[in-house]
Amino acid sequence: MALPFSEELRRDLDSVWERIFSHPFLKEVQAGSLPLEKFRYYVIQDYHYLEGFGRSVSIALSKGPDTETLRKLVRRVTTPIERPLHARMFELLEIEQEEVDRVGPSPTNLAYVNHMITTAASGGVGEAAAALLPCPWSYHELGNRLSLPDHPVYNAWVEAYHSGILEESTAAWRDLVDTFAEEGGPTVRESMRQAFLTSSRYEYLFWTMAYNMETWPS
Repeated sequence: MALPFSEELRRDLDSVWERIFSHPFLKEVQAGSLPLEKFRYYVIQDYHYLEGFGRSVSIALSKGPDTETLRKLVRRVTTPIERPLHARMFELLEIEQEEVDRVGPSPTNLAYVNHMITTAASGGVGEAAAALLPCPWSYHELGNRLSLPDHPVYNAWVEAYHSGILEESTAAWRDLVDTFAEEGGPTVRESMRQAFLTSSRYEYLFWTMAYNMETWPS
């Protein structure tokens, strides 16, 4: 029996994903040794990223060819399940909205968001879903892999993903990817494969960006 297309994509990119899970940023979060300023930087950038993720979903929403697809996409826009986590992190790290607005997205963050938006605008729902899937799926897997750190901030962050907050979202995006891969031809599936590949690579680069506290040239 053939693998679902999403599972095939995940299998083919296992080496990239394993690099994500073994990234020094996450290893140090697990150990409770990551400098707090690096995590603070990450939280601000993740906030900007999710704004771009939402814009990408809205673009894909306008292309939904049937009511079932629209229903699933609407839920992803109207239920920003990670926002309460951001509010908690902002509180623990004393981050104000003014600071978030002033900092803005980093180069890697902006490039990743532009990739998602461009894919959603130029392709169909299948391509958009493939570009958006690596984020919730990798975080969901991360939550299953990490144990709770002995650190008040990192413990709260890991616990949120450890609890499975992205399980339903991941399943919904995988279902969309599998459905449109099955309905599309080889050209559509190849476009979806490339979208998933690029986003998976950006997921790794996002952690490197945060670990290095990447900035724009002055």
